[in-house]
Amino acid sequence: MSIRRFSIVALAVALLAAPLGGPTVAAAAPFRIAIVMPSATTDMAFSQSMFSALKAVQKEMGGETALQIAYSEGMFKVPDAAAAIRDYASQGFNMVIAHGSQYGSSVEEIAKDFPKTIFAWGTDVNTFGLPNVYAYTAAAEQGGYVNGVLAAKLTKSKVIGVTGPVEIGDAKTYISGFAQGVASVDPGIRVSKTWTGSFSNVALMAEAAKTHIAAGADVLTGSSQAVVGSIGAAKEKGKVLWFGTQYDQSSLAPELVVASQQYDWTGVLKEMIKNSKAGKLGGEKYVAQLTNGGLKIVYNPGFALPKDARAAGDKAIKGIQSGAIKITP
Repeated sequence: MSIRRFSIVALAVALLAAPLGGPTVAAAAPFRIAIVMPSATTDMAFSQSMFSALKAVQKEMGGETALQIAYSEGMFKVPDAAAAIRDYASQGFNMVIAHGSQYGSSVEEIAKDFPKTIFAWGTDVNTFGLPNVYAYTAAAEQGGYVNGVLAAKLTKSKVIGVTGPVEIGDAKTYISGFAQGVASVDPGIRVSKTWTGSFSNVALMAEAAKTHIAAGADVLTGSSQAVVGSIGAAKEKGKVLWFGTQYDQSSLAPELVVASQQYDWTGVLKEMIKNSKAGKLGGEKYVAQLTNGGLKIVYNPGFALPKDARAAGDKAIKGIQSGAIKITP
């Protein structure tokens, strides 16, 4: 968050330009949003997806004079995150976003103490019955399915490795959708899954990926902020392909990343801000999907994707959007 500073000369010009004796019009106060995130704003995954959306909405609204953003990153420890959430609320921010499913109980407790503050959290759909809590989530199984179709078209070894953090939330639904997408093309392909038990342990993710590669996997995917470890293992091997989720991860390995499911929270943010200005502080849930633009499949332009695989991916997207393809989360 920054404060604009004006020179004495500029202030004098502004005063001279004002009509003498006329009414003074106060500038509208900026809308203030604070966000607490479990990882860095540059994690190329979960946290960056929301922070990038906030910055995009800020730009669309007219910059810092219209929307001010404060943030706390690296809040993997829930007690630390809870303290930050409460502190931002006590500072009078219009909205406090707790961007992590592990923060749910903290939001439920703190929101009751600040009934005039908007709280948003995800990924989940539970507003706890509170009028000042919004919940948001992603139908991650949709992009997972598309990535699975593409992966099945590209694997030669017929072995695909999955590195997940904890079997909950959008990590669970993404991997479920991915496995269903693979099976829709070839049920004989083996999808081997490893849950490391941690959203943040990069070393564990790297080791899990290496184990899959040693077992013959020539395609990998996974979810969470720690997948940089998995991508690093794929790069070390050199010919192991990667499918991303939550954010476009192609820049991490331009020659290996085929496609990514990207979360786009801009629509959700704009809707919550619009509602708040109309006096509605919460009580609703939002689900990012391929149909509403909250989810997007980003093909890596640097990867030479075969035409038949691209066609299969596009067909899967259209099938999900039309409702012809049903996916179990």
